[in-house]
Amino acid sequence: MQSEMNIDTLSIDSKYLFEQLCTEKKLLEGWREVKRNRGTSGSDGQTIETFETQLHEEIKRLRQELESWTYEPQPVRRVEIPKPDGSGIRLLGVPCIRDRVIQTSIKQLLEPILDPLFSVSSYGFRPGKNQEQAVVAAQKIVQSGKRYVVDIDLSQFFDRVNQDRLLGRLSKMIEDKRILKLIGKTLRSGVMKNGMISPTTEGTTQGSPLSPLLSNIVLDELDKEIEKRGLEHCRFADDCNIFVKTPKAAERIMKSISEFIEKKLKLVVNQAKSKVAESSLVKFLGMTIVDGARAIAKKSICRAMDKVKELTPRGTHKKLEDTIEQINSWYMGWSNYYSMTQYPSQLKAIESHIRRRLRSRIIDQQKSRRNLFQKLLKRGVSRTRAAATSFSNKKRWALSHTPALEVAYPNRWFINEMNLQTRSNEKREHWFDIKKWIRLT
Repeated sequence: MQSEMNIDTLSIDSKYLFEQLCTEKKLLEGWREVKRNRGTSGSDGQTIETFETQLHEEIKRLRQELESWTYEPQPVRRVEIPKPDGSGIRLLGVPCIRDRVIQTSIKQLLEPILDPLFSVSSYGFRPGKNQEQAVVAAQKIVQSGKRYVVDIDLSQFFDRVNQDRLLGRLSKMIEDKRILKLIGKTLRSGVMKNGMISPTTEGTTQGSPLSPLLSNIVLDELDKEIEKRGLEHCRFADDCNIFVKTPKAAERIMKSISEFIEKKLKLVVNQAKSKVAESSLVKFLGMTIVDGARAIAKKSICRAMDKVKELTPRGTHKKLEDTIEQINSWYMGWSNYYSMTQYPSQLKAIESHIRRRLRSRIIDQQKSRRNLFQKLLKRGVSRTRAAATSFSNKKRWALSHTPALEVAYPNRWFINEMNLQTRSNEKREHWFDIKKWIRLT
């Protein structure tokens, strides 16, 4: 069984990985994945387009540098992005294109060897596994009666990985020490920010092609420890939930697992964000389990509402068509992910809020109440209702939810507008047609 494989005792016959890496065929395979994933330039400023114009020479040079051991990875370009919850910044690193080709090629060599060794309860950054599978697995555990969750949050996980422990664990799985040496060089390549280079003595660069695989190697040790204790859990990257039947057991496990993480793995548990609670109060991958069913977490709903507000600001001179296009682009991706909810009313509430914000924008575009009155008449509203609505003392937000505005701009109007936008963008589906792709179980 997959879960019974033990990384500490299993050695893989992988003596000749380096020879496979030093071939133009393997490097070109890595390049194709890099090109498919796109991304910006690294610290050397070289773009994907520039690399491609001299592809043959670049691949040949990389192969020669690897064979002669003159290859040196460049420092990654530091990028700082704010966290969604506003709790700080996330540090990302953008490797150079040529380094991404090498790292991707190494990942393609190692993944078929390492992935079968990982826990069945690990769902992040693995072929054939995704967030929805993780949430469904968590749901099944809760339905079995284990409704108390040990929600462990790791503080700055990618920045605090102990590189020596990582390479030591990897050496038990990979026999070719030359590959280990290359990975070590990559981990210690440094960071460039504002033209200054800083060394990297710990962590794996979040944003590099190798980082997801390396993170699973580190946290597989946690998976195995949890399984050894006979506990059920779900993990996606550094987001780990353990499920038990009683709050007392949950508190005990929180303490002991936190000690294991900090003393054995040399990582840091964020005590402020880690907690023990019933499943309905715990957010996992943006979802929560309520009465045994999957629901979009309250925080995720609030962030979506904030995003809608951001996309439909007051006092803007942006064309309505441009606003609709932006909303369409965002909502298609957002709702496609959260369609795993078993409460479709949550998605309908977001859609309703979007329509109301857009109706409010339409009202704001009318320079006078008389203009609004004329607009409502043209849109098929009776003269009496149009007058009562237009010349009332209500502000635009209150007017946006009146029968007159909903008659003038019904749901079908927005669907048609979305179709116009998606046709202009050569897309097949529009975002309001929720019935096409929402999956209910």
